[in-house]
Amino acid sequence: MPKDQPNLDTSPTVSDEVRQTTCYMCACRCGINVHMKHGKVAYIEGNKDHPVNKGVLCAKGSAGIMQHNAPSRLRAPLKRVGPRGSGEYEEISWEEALETAVSWLKPIRDTAPEKLAFFTGRDQSQSFTSFWAQGFGTPNYAAHGGFCSVNMAAAGIYTMGGAFWEFGQPDWDHTKLFMLFGVAEDHDSNPIKMGIGKIKERGARMMSVNPIRTGYNAVADDWIGITPGTDGLFILALVHCLMKAGKVDLDYLARFTNASVLIDQDPKSEQYGLFLRDKNGQPQVIDRRTGKLAPWNGQGVDPDLAGSHRAHGVTHRAVFHMMAERYLSDEYAPEAVADRCGISAQRIHAIAADLARVAFDEAITLDRAWTDFRGVKHKQMIGRPVSFHAMRGISAHANGFQTCRALHMLQIILGTVETPGGMRFKPPYPKPATAHPKPHCKVAPGQPLDGPHLGYVQGPEDLCLTEAGDPARIDKAYTWENPMSAHGLMHMVISNAHAGDPYKIDTLFMYMANMAWNSSMNVGGVHEMLTDTDENGDYVIPRIIYSDAYSSEMVAYADLILPDTTYLERHDCISLLDRPICEADGIADAIRWPVVAPDRDVRGFQSVLCDLGARLDLPGFVNEDGSAKYKDYADYITNHIRRPGIGPLAGFRDGGDGRGDVNPDQLQNYIDNGGYWLSHVPEDAAYYKPFNMGYQDWAVKMGCYDVVQPYIFQLYVEPMRKFQAAAEGTGLRQPPEHLRAQVQKTMDPLPIWYPSAEDAAEEYPLHALTQRPMAMYHSWGSQNAWLRQIHGVNPLYVPTKIWEANGFADGDWAKVTSPHGTITVPVAHQASLNENTIWTWNAIGKRKGAWALDNDAPEATKGFLLNHLIHELMPPKGDGLRWANSDPITGQAAWFDLRVKIEKTATPKEVQPEMPAMKSAVPEAARSLRWKVGK
Repeated sequence: MPKDQPNLDTSPTVSDEVRQTTCYMCACRCGINVHMKHGKVAYIEGNKDHPVNKGVLCAKGSAGIMQHNAPSRLRAPLKRVGPRGSGEYEEISWEEALETAVSWLKPIRDTAPEKLAFFTGRDQSQSFTSFWAQGFGTPNYAAHGGFCSVNMAAAGIYTMGGAFWEFGQPDWDHTKLFMLFGVAEDHDSNPIKMGIGKIKERGARMMSVNPIRTGYNAVADDWIGITPGTDGLFILALVHCLMKAGKVDLDYLARFTNASVLIDQDPKSEQYGLFLRDKNGQPQVIDRRTGKLAPWNGQGVDPDLAGSHRAHGVTHRAVFHMMAERYLSDEYAPEAVADRCGISAQRIHAIAADLARVAFDEAITLDRAWTDFRGVKHKQMIGRPVSFHAMRGISAHANGFQTCRALHMLQIILGTVETPGGMRFKPPYPKPATAHPKPHCKVAPGQPLDGPHLGYVQGPEDLCLTEAGDPARIDKAYTWENPMSAHGLMHMVISNAHAGDPYKIDTLFMYMANMAWNSSMNVGGVHEMLTDTDENGDYVIPRIIYSDAYSSEMVAYADLILPDTTYLERHDCISLLDRPICEADGIADAIRWPVVAPDRDVRGFQSVLCDLGARLDLPGFVNEDGSAKYKDYADYITNHIRRPGIGPLAGFRDGGDGRGDVNPDQLQNYIDNGGYWLSHVPEDAAYYKPFNMGYQDWAVKMGCYDVVQPYIFQLYVEPMRKFQAAAEGTGLRQPPEHLRAQVQKTMDPLPIWYPSAEDAAEEYPLHALTQRPMAMYHSWGSQNAWLRQIHGVNPLYVPTKIWEANGFADGDWAKVTSPHGTITVPVAHQASLNENTIWTWNAIGKRKGAWALDNDAPEATKGFLLNHLIHELMPPKGDGLRWANSDPITGQAAWFDLRVKIEKTATPKEVQPEMPAMKSAVPEAARSLRWKVGK
């Protein structure tokens, strides 16, 4: 070694302090270490001790420093001084902003609270925002789930008490075959990547079902390039194969599902299709020990899947009879569905055989004793090591609810839910649908709403209708158009408010919801709705209040802007009351806290709501003497009590974790612990959670719910049969005539499949999709100086067949047309695509003048949205009606039902349609951003 070696400092001091909090660059909620120098953010890394990411951090998380320093950050409250859409504002004080908001909101609350429509985006504080809206008294509250994931969530809750991601996860440590359906690359990004790494290391197999092969799908052992919207048909073909081969976990179905519950089979009976119940209302099964009727939850009862019972001239049969009759039908045979799914019959048979082989021939056993709710003691836990995961790809179709139910049924018949190697619930789930509130909509001037806005209906009597039978909510959630709309219909709020259907509103109040751009169907139409005036020259939607941290496209259409902080400057609560960070083996929640103080005149939106709540004298926000109950959101998080012993945070409570009194030092305790709290599930309670008395007792102790409530999975969803029966003419509350056929067809209590869109194959033969990349999260990421370098533009990806048929070459552009509109965009070739599907990245395109980007930025000239091709209403059918472009059961926006045609075109100067530039609400950014933290 040469003697003159340079003196290198291999461990330089990179910061003088590390502050631990929770990332907000996507919805993963990973733990992060924020390195500080001289009180400023120097860089961000993952927290190795955090239960979600265990130190792993993606590009988005690392780029959080650029989000915090983004030139697009709003700087002060703004009042519109020019026409809507112009972006002309003047800065005002917070006192003027709050007084203005109160002057608009108080008269509404005192006279007609429903004239406020309060809808929020991905704010992760919905238990709080809904509490505020309930206190205000408006029925018009919901969040982003109605255009994102309600089909998956609601189908999971109604069927098995939970679904994927925030509700459950694969058993990464034991699964031997993992099947992924329709998950975008940013979805649960770090945990999924870590999980896939685990199973790959063990040699387990991964299958992916997705029309597009990128990201997670690119590392799958088998890629199944399905035709969009046919996932449910493919899944039911797998069910057909498994049932025909006898590869079904009969013991699991009998004991832990309602497959053994008896159903009235007499079409003349008003109870037709409903459960046979005893005098206590308990569904009945046949006990194999006695051959007689018994309640499903009777001690020691051994339910009979083949059970039947005849009394008073009526035959009752077990649900499993109906399942066998339906799914053994030739209409679900692989040979009958192959062409529509784009998957050969031979391959469908092979996939079903693989599922059966792993589930039954490679079963695993854990020597853990447990006791079920019937008092039966089990010495072991038997695992079927097949796991599934799915999200928006199969959910964002007009048949998405039933497709998601079909996938849950597939898991259940294999016996892979809550068993080792399968899908596991995360506390505070599982919870049956009956454990959730029902929706409430009773309005009284000056009074709070009569209960929570959102919930799970159990029959027509729970719909949100007025006495006249009209929709009680502006988005028409919980009506005959979409009875089980558990997350509301955010994508319909603006169009319904503009149309005054079902009534006119006064104020639209939104938070972090870019409804004027990438979160909107019919973008140009929405701009017209937001700016339209009546015969008096007044805006049709009279007032719009909007809160955001950044100068988004939606900012230009608001009358009053309440500027939010960045996530490093605020308190947040990732609560068990909302969407916690739990894992299957542990109950957990987390906080964000101001690791730095804002350098602008901005305030956290939740703290602003606390202030507004006090000024408006809302219940829960004022003390008995009329003074403000909470000085800010941190005060609320610490001192709010939702139920006895239950507050927003479950950890470090006075008297114990889970349940306990207010601890004034709670937030500091979280900060000292790395920003989170975690308590492990007892080992004997880790599986079979809905049926395991050890878990039930522990869950009550921890505050997941108040009473022990074991339940069985609902393969047959009886509330759906009640809606179907109403459409057939039974009961006092029935659908209007034009909706009877839709309700009868779609509200089937057993999973079905129907085409998700009108058959437009002749004129519009191609499917068009979007998905989010790992490096972006809606609009937030694609204004980020680091992340823009990864995805600054987004071509339209075209499969080989379409590429060659149109004579495309590198650098070409195409005109893409739907029944609603046309775009002209750059194209790129991708061989790993379903042959009739084109796609692009979501939310890369930006409108000129937004996000502090230059008007000639690539995002504004070559970046584009498919949203211009989509409408919130379906094309006319010739029946005189315009049907919502939504799932008819839940109302979830059917983004992925888009059908188009494509043709080669001349190269324009930039993407079309070219919208006029907005005036930026923030000063023009520098051409380059440079700063150095510390020395």
